[in-house]
Amino acid sequence: MSIIQRVAVIDCQIAGVSGDMLVGALLDIGASIPRVVDAMESIEVYAKSCKNLHVAVHDVNRRGMRAKKVNVEAEELSEMTGSELVEITMRCLEGLNLTQEAKQFASESINSLLFAEAKVHGESVGGIRLHETGSVDTVADIVGTTVAAEELGLFKARIYSTPVAVGGGQFSFSHGTITSPAPATIELLRSKGFLCVGGPVESELVTPTGAALLVNLAHESVHFYPMMRPKLLGYGAGTRDFVEMPNVLRITLGEPLDHQPLRDEISVLETNVDDVTGETIGHVVDKLLQEGAKDVSIIPMFTKKNRPGQILKIIADKTDAEHLIQILMRETGTLGVRIYPCERHILNRETIQIEIILDDVKEMVNVKVAKDGRGEILQIKPEYDDVRRVAEKTGRPMVEIMELAKMKARGDLLKR
Repeated sequence: MSIIQRVAVIDCQIAGVSGDMLVGALLDIGASIPRVVDAMESIEVYAKSCKNLHVAVHDVNRRGMRAKKVNVEAEELSEMTGSELVEITMRCLEGLNLTQEAKQFASESINSLLFAEAKVHGESVGGIRLHETGSVDTVADIVGTTVAAEELGLFKARIYSTPVAVGGGQFSFSHGTITSPAPATIELLRSKGFLCVGGPVESELVTPTGAALLVNLAHESVHFYPMMRPKLLGYGAGTRDFVEMPNVLRITLGEPLDHQPLRDEISVLETNVDDVTGETIGHVVDKLLQEGAKDVSIIPMFTKKNRPGQILKIIADKTDAEHLIQILMRETGTLGVRIYPCERHILNRETIQIEIILDDVKEMVNVKVAKDGRGEILQIKPEYDDVRRVAEKTGRPMVEIMELAKMKARGDLLKR
């Protein structure tokens, strides 16, 4: 597992996110304005649907906060289809000699946008008419974000997003009047499990292009900033100037702290039972683990009238919580389940395969390796089932096989 040297937070919990806001914030951090502008303007060479493309970058003030605003102006002759959007964007990026990581990000962003639009409208990806997103602005936002992010080294960083403010109320677009967020926008956030929050104004705060770029640039959607040392800040401005808040997107670029463990957010589920048999409890534990629970604990307790009972405690991914609650209720008959959002700190982990040789017997053993933020090995643990299999096959004690597997794993890791 590679060691992350940079951490970034895209903070869109106040004013949402759009493609031009992302580009503006990345330029404000320090990406080269001439290079990014030239890349965006080079789109005209590949797009027959526009001419006189011009990109301008300038500082603006949004409710007392300075931010960079990116304006794209062009004479557009027609809307693009999905296939045209892909072709123009990728041809442009090929001409800019970007890394494979950068081109992959751009490709995934386009595909996410097209699949979301196609799903909403019930049409094929290649032939869908994109209307608002089928403009040169969309291509410019994708190209600008890709070039700026590569220059800042963000494709090798760990990137987080705060909950996305999606606004509210109603707005008009090519299909009539709808509520905010737009259908393609909420589909994009749903597809990658990103957190969102309504408000704080009655307006569309997230564009489909901004959502597509965000969910492919950020690795994780979190409530809070990770532990980091901030180094650079960038502010990108939206077009409108709201009374309620500064219409800006902030990106914070920094360094992870030494020995910093990874952080993720999980759900802890709990329920009390006092009228369930031991056989049922055992069955429920197996069922929960098979259906995605990370861990299940049984805690003895006394309930009302001093009846003995158990607390069933489950650790699960947030996305699995509702499913596991249904299993608990169906299998135990409990009338309620408590659910707690919880943040946990975990070590970097990877599983490697090693080969051990005993008495002319060659066997593969899976070994779990845990490391700190600097890559130092903290724990090596061979998988129990593999160790037991080798012990039974060779007739050797399990403790001997365990130690041999640890030594072999450590030696293999030192050779890397």
